[in-house]
Amino acid sequence: MPSIVLATLNARYHHCAFGLRYLLANMGRLQEQTALLEFTINQPTLEILDAILAERPKIVGLGVYIWNVEETTRLVADLKCVAPDVTVVLGGPEVSHEVEQQQIVQLADYVIAGEADLAFPELCQELIDGKCPQATGVEALALSRSARIIQAPIPDLNQLALPYHLYTDVDIAQRVIYVEASRGCPFTCEFCLSALDIPVRQFALEPFLAEMDRLLERGALQFKFVDRTFNLNLRVSRAILEFFLERYRPGMFLHFELIPDRLPEALKEIIARFPAGALQFEVGIQTFNDDVSELISRRQDNHLVDQNLCWLRDNTEVHVHADLIVGLPGEGIESFAAGFDQLGRLAPQEIQVGILKRLRGTPIIRHDQTWQMVYSPHPPYEILQTSLMDFTTIQELRRFAKHWDSIANSGNFVEATPLLWQAGIESSRQSPFAEFRRLSNWLFAREGQSHGISLSRLVELLFEYLCHEKQLAAVEVATALWRDYQRGGRSDKPACLRPYLTDSPQATRSAAPAKTPKRQGRRLGTPSTGADS
Repeated sequence: MPSIVLATLNARYHHCAFGLRYLLANMGRLQEQTALLEFTINQPTLEILDAILAERPKIVGLGVYIWNVEETTRLVADLKCVAPDVTVVLGGPEVSHEVEQQQIVQLADYVIAGEADLAFPELCQELIDGKCPQATGVEALALSRSARIIQAPIPDLNQLALPYHLYTDVDIAQRVIYVEASRGCPFTCEFCLSALDIPVRQFALEPFLAEMDRLLERGALQFKFVDRTFNLNLRVSRAILEFFLERYRPGMFLHFELIPDRLPEALKEIIARFPAGALQFEVGIQTFNDDVSELISRRQDNHLVDQNLCWLRDNTEVHVHADLIVGLPGEGIESFAAGFDQLGRLAPQEIQVGILKRLRGTPIIRHDQTWQMVYSPHPPYEILQTSLMDFTTIQELRRFAKHWDSIANSGNFVEATPLLWQAGIESSRQSPFAEFRRLSNWLFAREGQSHGISLSRLVELLFEYLCHEKQLAAVEVATALWRDYQRGGRSDKPACLRPYLTDSPQATRSAAPAKTPKRQGRRLGTPSTGADS
């Protein structure tokens, strides 16, 4: 039986615990004594505990994140009740900062703050050898229990064993394969934990690409790069793109996070060569308000952002996922609306409207008093109100974000969504933000909720809204909704559309591969069985 268990609670089944695989890969001679177990936050706590204790471990290492800290706290509490002699070691971003008052830290025996790739194996070896490691961060006496905080030194990436061989055949067939070519971020955006990172460190390129080649040989096709700034190093980013382009085959899908104002010609040239469905760029805009950007220490050339997003839209087949944040200090709803409209005119495939979160350790707290920032004390620590946005306004924007995600981002309403602001934009009287805000409020008034609305019900609601509230022609609306409805491979004609469909128009189809992730596949008119990405 293994003496060490590495475990975490993933948000969804199709997510893989990338960090745990790094730990396992670097366990050295302890690797044979270590088991890796993955669960989801929706599983019953006692079921998870039963599976862990079935391994009869002496040490349990748990990855703690903003999305699983509440469930993991219950798990540790129950584990300590029934197996108090098991040593519990915590790690992850949620327990790397401001740990003194955290219940989960008080319940645990050790916490490794920072990158634990090498620190965790060292701690396990000391515990197995009967040693009592000393705290190097917050002293144990400052805590209400016996937890010791170990501040992990920054590992030399050249000394790390890469974890990619630990992805199983099931992982490759069914789950997201996470990879990284670098760690760290050169920017200091105050809402982000990367603001605390040291400058970017690069993994050696040739060994990394060799690992990617082995994954491809095993059948992996979808890769999600977790690098915060993939396009920072032109030589490396170009080499990686060329590597995958040379090995492209149908179904390949690559996700990268890009700096939005850095897209040199040498990179554009290769990006433009990828076929539809192959590339997704996550582009963090966050705000178009220069004063707000300066306030939160974010450096961004918005003129170049405009140019680059226009170029991606007009010259490539890239699926662009652009982020905006609600509730930043110094930004009111008028400024946010202007930013949303500006981004809407640039027409990325998805606009992710996020709510500001007060992550532990981030310097965004320096604005709390000036801008009257009030955050929820519960994960994910979202903003509740500011001096410029009261609770009611932010709550309205939360609903806006959920409705936008289910309608505009989902790929289920590619043709119907533009009808929402068709008249307003042409006459310059309205904006995408104002028009969708109107729809969002109407939907909430009708349904009393912004979640759990089925696709068929959304079709009915959009048909009613576009025909009666926007007074668009029923045949035009029904035709667009029916084509949209078929994008996911559906053939059951919604009852509300039938009287207006005489020739059963077909959804536009693309030659993109059928294994494209769901949202991207819908936009391309390609049925998909993959997960949303």
